[in-house]
Amino acid sequence: MQIRIFIVLLAFVTFYTSFSQTQHNLSIGFESNSQYYVDDSVTGDFEEGNPFRSNNYLKVDYGIGSFKFGVQAEGYVPQYLLNYSPKYDQQINVGTYYGSYTTDKFDITLGHFYGQFGNGLIFRAWEDRQLGINNALRGAKVFFQPTERISFTALYGQQRVGFKVSDGNIYGLDSNFDLSTENTSLQIGVSFVNRYHNIVSNNPNFNPDTKAYSYRLQFAKNSFYANVESAFKTKDAYKKDGVIYDKSLFYGNALLLEFGYSQKGFGLTTTLRRLENMSFYSDREVAGNLFNEQIVNYIPGLTKQHDYLLTNLYVYQAQPNLSITATEQKAGEIGGQIDLYYKFKKGSALGGKYGTKIAANYSHWFGLDASYNTEFKRANVTYFGKGELYFKDVNIEIRKKLSKKLSGILTFVNSTYNRKVLEGEKGMIESNVLVTEATYKMSRKQSLRLELQHLWSEGDLAEVLDDGTEIERKNWVAGTAEFNVNSHFSLFANDMFNYSYNKEHYYNVGGSYTKNKSRFALSYGRTRGGLLCVGGVCRIVPAATGLTFNLTTSF
Repeated sequence: MQIRIFIVLLAFVTFYTSFSQTQHNLSIGFESNSQYYVDDSVTGDFEEGNPFRSNNYLKVDYGIGSFKFGVQAEGYVPQYLLNYSPKYDQQINVGTYYGSYTTDKFDITLGHFYGQFGNGLIFRAWEDRQLGINNALRGAKVFFQPTERISFTALYGQQRVGFKVSDGNIYGLDSNFDLSTENTSLQIGVSFVNRYHNIVSNNPNFNPDTKAYSYRLQFAKNSFYANVESAFKTKDAYKKDGVIYDKSLFYGNALLLEFGYSQKGFGLTTTLRRLENMSFYSDREVAGNLFNEQIVNYIPGLTKQHDYLLTNLYVYQAQPNLSITATEQKAGEIGGQIDLYYKFKKGSALGGKYGTKIAANYSHWFGLDASYNTEFKRANVTYFGKGELYFKDVNIEIRKKLSKKLSGILTFVNSTYNRKVLEGEKGMIESNVLVTEATYKMSRKQSLRLELQHLWSEGDLAEVLDDGTEIERKNWVAGTAEFNVNSHFSLFANDMFNYSYNKEHYYNVGGSYTKNKSRFALSYGRTRGGLLCVGGVCRIVPAATGLTFNLTTSF
């Protein structure tokens, strides 16, 4: 069925491309991500089927007048990249398609669509190919804006799962009201989402509908701004070890506070969040799956998003889940982060000739203070009480232009990582990372960038010997060299080396070529297994060695 839809849409696009050159708007984008895996003494022999894997995406959007049509064809052949959902294995098919009609006040979409209510606490549908996420809804969405200050969105759909859709049904309504005045910005929003997913249950109190509500306010005046959102989720069944306990029903709630102050050369932002049992899936059966499939809402880890190899070894992933087992009791998380930015002016004592930029970040996350019993019932949850420490990160970054051609960055990170809670493995890891980076511009288009990194750690348990001796990974060193030959061509090489434990290198070498709207990238090396995080959302990637090829183009 989807293939026939794709053929019809492609024929429609071709017809208007040929005969209506002045009346259409056509855009085409293609992305290919391929890897050839090889056996390696460090990452192990490759035993996962075909060593050549490839994920490919062809997206076509076509507009004519008030109408717009789109289709995304995808191919995962001969197999999908490691640790993507097996639902894509060896398939070529239409992933998403849509048709929309837009006027001054209406925007109506049929087919697949994306969207977000507020900060995403109760609803977000989005695509991230690097993480393997595409939870678009297939159904209908209507956006209505009766005035410039009022807008409504109503939607219904089923989430995408591979090339099919979920058994659950999503209904949503979002409203936004702009109450701003000449000197003050004020927006108020109210949202509602209903997830309908029925299961066989003997509990007369079980309801196949789970409702979520959110209320938000955004305020800004002069240099100050604030963002507040509160969310509530009605009772939902608890899932443990693959079993849904329909007699154990729990509420969920969330609170997000963000406020900041900024002016020229200075910025301060504080973000605080509390989550209690806010995991939300369109299908209860897949709650907690490894591939982030069928997630209804958006719960990123609110910490500094670091750019370097060693600063991303211990990455925090948000903990909104309820978990009650003999060895683990969690109800959610509470914490936040503070960001500070300051620029010392040119000519000042610390600014020097070119000025100096400083950015500092502090984040601290805990479990909720709660007690539990063996009947899967939670009691005595202190709303703002802190429980077990989950994660702490203190970092500072100094950026300094030293001459017309030379600039540098100095970064220091101190973190505490509760590996037992976040990965289920023993250890409370304390680490410090120091990074130095220098960029030298040889000409307007040619530059050389060098990085040198070092990590000290305590508590990162690697193995336990037969006599009970615990061996830690301890310390790492890493380096990167990147040479931009010109505005089109660049080369890079990097390496991570653990000199305390196994004396193993994790290296990558490669380059990229960019021409107009096309980019080609080729690299070879080892990938250390662990968490890959984009925008605070993470997935597990396995250790592997091989050749990687990426191509993106649009026209």
